[in-house]
Amino acid sequence: MLCLLLPVALMGCAAKSEWASDEIVTRMVYREPGPSTLTLMTMISNRSGGGAHTSLMINASQRVIWDPAGTFKHPRIPERNDVIYGVNPEVFSIYKSAHARETYHVVMQEITVSPEVAEQAFAIARGMGAQSQAQCTASTSRLLSQLPGFSSIGSYLFPKKLMENFAKVPGVRTSKLFEEDAGDKATAFGAAKAVQPETF
Repeated sequence: MLCLLLPVALMGCAAKSEWASDEIVTRMVYREPGPSTLTLMTMISNRSGGGAHTSLMINASQRVIWDPAGTFKHPRIPERNDVIYGVNPEVFSIYKSAHARETYHVVMQEITVSPEVAEQAFAIARGMGAQSQAQCTASTSRLLSQLPGFSSIGSYLFPKKLMENFAKVPGVRTSKLFEEDAGDKATAFGAAKAVQPETF
């Protein structure tokens, strides 16, 4: 369902504007070894099967997560507007686990792209700024549709619709994360904040 329609206690998107310092963003730069990739992440309700939130991990010259109108925050993970920086394996694990819980699971759809396409996605994400409420899927589909090879991606408001359309792109590899921790967002995100990454 639309992020706007979700109860605050669940997954809902929310407008925000964060700006981490140059020092911490530079210090936290990380690139995952291997090819350049895009990973569409969709949070799906285990009860209704509906989509609740959309984000996009971009492995370009550095690995970041475009988390438009998302509510994930961690005191030691830098963010500028809706771009989360320093997404090393530990940070990625914290992010995924914050969203996967008794009531939601995370669908991850990864595709290998050229370094140029990944870098273009990173640049577009940086330029889009903080997104307003309920724009998580619309802004992500708008970002993707600007990339070479993704012109078939239409404009969507519903996370599950974008997920289903993205699955049609040749080369997409899908995985899912299920966890059994507390079902409410406040508890799950609070637990994520309590994790002190050792790789910082």
